[in-house]
Amino acid sequence: MNAWLLESTQHAFRRKLAAILIGLFVLVHGQSLFRDYGHLLACVALDCFFRRRSVDAPGEMEGCKLNSGDILAWHYSMRTPVRVEWQAGIITSVAAAPEAPSDLWIAPGLFDLQVNGYGGVDFQRDTITREDLFHAVRRMRTDGCTRFFLTLVTDKWPAMLARLQKFRNWRSQSDELKNSIAGWHIEGPFLSAQPGFHGAHDPALTCDPTPEHIRELRAGTGSDPLLLTMAPERRGALECIALAATLGMKVSLGHTDASAGTLAEAVKAGASGFTHLGNGCTQQLDRHDNILWRVFETPGLTAGVIPDRIHVSAPLFRIFHRQLSRIYYTTDAVSPAGAPPGRYSIGRWEVDVGADQVVRPAGKTHLAGSALRPIQGVFRAAEMLGCAWQESWPRASLEPARVAGFNEPLIAGQPADFCLLKQPGSNGPGELQVYARGEVCAHEPE
Repeated sequence: MNAWLLESTQHAFRRKLAAILIGLFVLVHGQSLFRDYGHLLACVALDCFFRRRSVDAPGEMEGCKLNSGDILAWHYSMRTPVRVEWQAGIITSVAAAPEAPSDLWIAPGLFDLQVNGYGGVDFQRDTITREDLFHAVRRMRTDGCTRFFLTLVTDKWPAMLARLQKFRNWRSQSDELKNSIAGWHIEGPFLSAQPGFHGAHDPALTCDPTPEHIRELRAGTGSDPLLLTMAPERRGALECIALAATLGMKVSLGHTDASAGTLAEAVKAGASGFTHLGNGCTQQLDRHDNILWRVFETPGLTAGVIPDRIHVSAPLFRIFHRQLSRIYYTTDAVSPAGAPPGRYSIGRWEVDVGADQVVRPAGKTHLAGSALRPIQGVFRAAEMLGCAWQESWPRASLEPARVAGFNEPLIAGQPADFCLLKQPGSNGPGELQVYARGEVCAHEPE
């Protein structure tokens, strides 16, 4: 038991002991004392039991549940001391404070728009159980991510819709899942079938989109936030992008070798993003004309990037940040993320993951998703850019939330989802404590 947890336990014991002693004192001294001072004594007793305490270290509340409270820490963006207060899981105030512990920082929970699986759980498997889903959600929170888009990848369309309906049913029955699974990302089957550009997706299962596909998808998700990745060069894609945007979906381009003109037409139709730029394309690109250069010259696209130093090299990562006005980070996590090295499944495929966190289909050399943990992505991005972690954090929290249509986190009126980082350094967050809806998230075992 660490010192913070021991101190917290001792405080709770002393408060309860004080309340018991007050009760005994009243009994001994009779009714006249209670008549004169009973109201005051009752208030003191209740305060001893339930008094809210400020948190000044992440370990202090480990193992506890706090739906209301306040914290003094350094704000990750303003870099000044703040007091964050919340009631019933909702932030009520973020105000300047005269001081805070020098090594304690507060930042909004991370938001990932592309999670295919996590903690050994593969969202593409029909054998997944409700308990598996809870395990994956809790593992993600342990690693700093409080909200994400559950992602389904290319398969037969009826099978994809059936999986989506199963997950929606489970989500509707649990506040914990509703709060964590912020929406859905459908990556496929409307992707390029060309070698390299289909990536790890089965090219035999890719197909052209139709308005019926889009309407089925909207009917199957109701009003849930929905992100749809599509290759705009597919027949009928531009019409379907326009329909999807009209129905409230966010459309991202990806796994595509579309021409510059087609990219521009897709943006005009309603596309606003690009999925994991630098991936879902051939390893060897024409130096004069390729999908990267075309995206650079297409205004109106917010690009997702995997900051693991594996999918995108450090030099290319820095070029992206110089050339693009808006970038968000995603893990593109598959089942091995947040789990030890070994062999795992992605749908019908098996993949191997080594200590270097590189995910490859068994016996193959190309990449197949990522084993990156959300919190690792923030610090690897900062290392590649040569900047402080506070500068890279918004691209893994604020920016993906904006892309998904959510309000800015860590402000009054928003859920009390945040991370406390004690002694963060250039290579990692130090000690990380994650809060979701104002409650400390227990560490989920691997």
